[in-house]
Amino acid sequence: MPAYIIWDVSPIFIDLGFFQVRWYSLFFALGFVLSYMILNRQFKKAGLSQKLLDQLTGYVGLATIIGARLAHCIFYDWDYYSDHILEIFLPVRLSPEFEFIGFQGLASHGGIFCVGVAIILFSRKNQIDTWWLLDRLAIVGALAGACIRFGNLMNSEIIGKPTEVPWAFIFNRVDHLPRHPGQLYESLGYLIIFGILMLLDRSSKTAHGFLFGLFFSLLFATRFLVEFVKVDQVGFEADMTLNLGQLLSIPFFIGGIIVMYFKRDKT
Repeated sequence: MPAYIIWDVSPIFIDLGFFQVRWYSLFFALGFVLSYMILNRQFKKAGLSQKLLDQLTGYVGLATIIGARLAHCIFYDWDYYSDHILEIFLPVRLSPEFEFIGFQGLASHGGIFCVGVAIILFSRKNQIDTWWLLDRLAIVGALAGACIRFGNLMNSEIIGKPTEVPWAFIFNRVDHLPRHPGQLYESLGYLIIFGILMLLDRSSKTAHGFLFGLFFSLLFATRFLVEFVKVDQVGFEADMTLNLGQLLSIPFFIGGIIVMYFKRDKT
């Protein structure tokens, strides 16, 4: 039998009884911290104040959580949340008994869409080049996505389909079948995208907005492909040729290609 990777990590980092800190939350926060550090350098280089960056962080943080939460609840689990509306907005489960669970269930498509809207509103309010700002957030967005998917790995969630590849993971908290580590595939893919965007940004040979388009096309192409080896997240996807994650990725991918086409020349 191949020496598969046994994954039996507890999703809880600290448990104080009345309050828990989960690995997922730590990696989610790490994505924001690293993004802030990178953006801080880029804002200074552009002559923009840290106060503006702090305001932008608030916009992006709220947009990410609200958009990702709403997208998950509406697209993936509406049967449940239609009868538990308050649980969409509160980090608790109200039935069968009160329990603090954090915001379990976030869909990246919704988060990215709402972040884009927030950036457009922020840039117009503060008279900043919208395409330049979208490029900046695209770079760190790929890094944040990598951190979040690693958090999914720590949670033993978003697992892959059974496989016999030598690098298969056995998620003991789920079952004892060797499976594709779908979360790790995405995390590594997003890290590679982050590296590509950083290199292109340093070359200063692209028009404002091109990196944003490239980010969309590469990230959602990665998401689309990895979905083929991931377990369906909801039951109704079983009879679908393309699952919901893939269908939602297509318009983002096409949108990225369109932006790249119109922003292909240095201006």
